[in-house]
Amino acid sequence: MPAPLRVLHVGKFYPPAPGGMEKMVQSLCEGERPGVDSQVLVANTSAHTVREAWRGVPVTRVASFGSIGSVGICPGFPFALAAASRDVTVLHEPNPVALVSDCVTLSRGPLVVWFHSEVVRPQWKYELMYRPFLRRVLSRASRIVVSSPRLAEYARELSDFRHKCVVIPFGLDTSHLAETPAIAARAAGIAREFPGPRVLFVGRLVPYKGVDVLIDAIASVQATCLIVGDGPLRASLESHAASRGVSSRVRFLGGVSDADLAAHLHACDLFVLPSVTRQETFGVVQLEAMACGRPVVSTDLETGVPWVNQHESTGLVVRPGDAAALAAALTRLSGDPALRERFGAAGRARVASHFTVEAMTRATTALYQGIVRDARVMEPSHVS
Repeated sequence: MPAPLRVLHVGKFYPPAPGGMEKMVQSLCEGERPGVDSQVLVANTSAHTVREAWRGVPVTRVASFGSIGSVGICPGFPFALAAASRDVTVLHEPNPVALVSDCVTLSRGPLVVWFHSEVVRPQWKYELMYRPFLRRVLSRASRIVVSSPRLAEYARELSDFRHKCVVIPFGLDTSHLAETPAIAARAAGIAREFPGPRVLFVGRLVPYKGVDVLIDAIASVQATCLIVGDGPLRASLESHAASRGVSSRVRFLGGVSDADLAAHLHACDLFVLPSVTRQETFGVVQLEAMACGRPVVSTDLETGVPWVNQHESTGLVVRPGDAAALAAALTRLSGDPALRERFGAAGRARVASHFTVEAMTRATTALYQGIVRDARVMEPSHVS
């Protein structure tokens, strides 16, 4: 048998470091093996370079000497990238360290860019310090992977490269969401503690999540809203809830464990994702709610969010930033158990048919094989 392809995934960080992109890269690497020899190159969270096997995947964490925002300062990253042996490079973007490293090392060979989301930065900084490196990488990429057709359609930086785009939806491992006896008991406790109907939000408390709009909407909805997650806006959002007179019905629970999150998903009557900007590219948490059979209310962004949650099928989609429309959708679902059941069943079926780790990694493996096969055909010794 031929040796498996050597695929180097270049990310920002890797679990146990938190983050949605980090978890998705982990799902890819673990799901692709053993058919693909997946390896990982990322920044470390300390000033030491570490090479280890993390859950069976070889990971190199390059020493980082502090950070600028969420970007690690890794002077050794270009050298590690140049030294890594691989057949295919998969660069997970946004990733400024990887973009610069690819440029300064004059990297060649088959390249896949997994375009997770657009970058939202002050325009002058973006145009001067980010965009030139990104366009170089997109220009040399064999393929650009996006998680939804809407991301390819609306992302500004992909407008010149749509012919390279391939849609591979994110895949969800649902094993941690199973309603075990322990999860069911915890969910029953949540239901006793918080009167229904229960509306659940899960996410960081940052501006683009639209939690302020959700609070305004809840003021006219007879329901309890549970806010799972933390972030810099928590204090101001709690003050906003108090000013709207809904503190007793909008409960801020902070961060929770994976098991507790599963219990909350099973205890809620409906899930809400009220995001207001294109920073919300996909909304994997929607998939988690759908996998638990819960209907979703989300917003009509120019991203994959309304593609994942389909209006009048798996839930309801409303205009972003429109508290009245959000309130109407929440009221409609909270008052109609049969509709919640129908949407929830459709959501569970959609996850099972479109958003599994197995489907995602089958597609990526086939993509790598096709790219390497094409590259070998184009080698000078194969050209007549």
